[in-house]
Amino acid sequence: MTFTGFSIFAIILVILLILILMMGAVVVNQGYEYTVERLGKYTKTLTPGFHIIIPFIDRIGTQTNMKERVLDIPSQEVITKDNAMVRVDGIVFFQVLDAPKASYEVNKLELAIMNLTTTNLRTVVGGMELDELLSQRDRINGKLMMVVDEATNPWGVKITRVEVKDIEPPRDIVESMARQMKAEREKRAAILEAEGSRQSDILRAEGEKKAIMLDAEGRKEAAFRDAEARERAAEAEAKATEMVSAAIVNGDPQAINYFVAQIYIDSLALFANSKNEKLVFMPLEASSVIGAIGGINELVKNLNKDGKKDKSGSGTPTSG
Repeated sequence: MTFTGFSIFAIILVILLILILMMGAVVVNQGYEYTVERLGKYTKTLTPGFHIIIPFIDRIGTQTNMKERVLDIPSQEVITKDNAMVRVDGIVFFQVLDAPKASYEVNKLELAIMNLTTTNLRTVVGGMELDELLSQRDRINGKLMMVVDEATNPWGVKITRVEVKDIEPPRDIVESMARQMKAEREKRAAILEAEGSRQSDILRAEGEKKAIMLDAEGRKEAAFRDAEARERAAEAEAKATEMVSAAIVNGDPQAINYFVAQIYIDSLALFANSKNEKLVFMPLEASSVIGAIGGINELVKNLNKDGKKDKSGSGTPTSG
């Protein structure tokens, strides 16, 4: 009976020991760190893995998420430097680097970060004009991250990124900006149209200039050709006059008929081409005109014969 009672006591003791060991076993998941408090005071930090603590004396204080987290900054109205009311919101990315500081240096870490970012967002936006606010988001993000990261450093937190999501100006300012943008686009369109018209006028003027130059070159060439033709005609007239003069010197009466016939025919041409009304009775010594023409024919034949004789006489050697 005594043995049986001892056995039961031993079994109960073993079960109690197993329960105590189970109470002291702690498994920390990846991405988390646990703080251990002994009799209410922080003693150590448990990293991911299996750990044994002293039951009833040690206890788990806080379970801190060491992964990067994102926190939404609620929308709020802010007055800019030029007194424009805008609505701004954003997001904050942060990561806990020191679990004990994040657990014991600040109460409600996420709420503290959100409030800190909100107040600094008001400060940064309030120190800028509306145009800067809309065009320099990177500058706003950089300022916010620098200020918030410096303020949260004692809490063992690293601010990795701060982003302004939406900036909503008042409706009247949006309408004014739309009108301004439309006017600017119309201005650019007018400038482009004027530039195109200017280029068109320049090209047209250059084309007209080239046409005038080509026309001048053509007239110059035509004048040169006309002068050359007149020169050749004068040379031919001089040659004919020389030949006729030589015939007259040699006593050929047909040469005189040539000059008379030429003057006669030229006079008839001028009379026929005059604009006044005229009445011509033919013949006007037509036989004389025909005879003069025949004389010219005889004159040319005689000159051709003389030329051939001269050539044959110069080509035959004389005997001594």
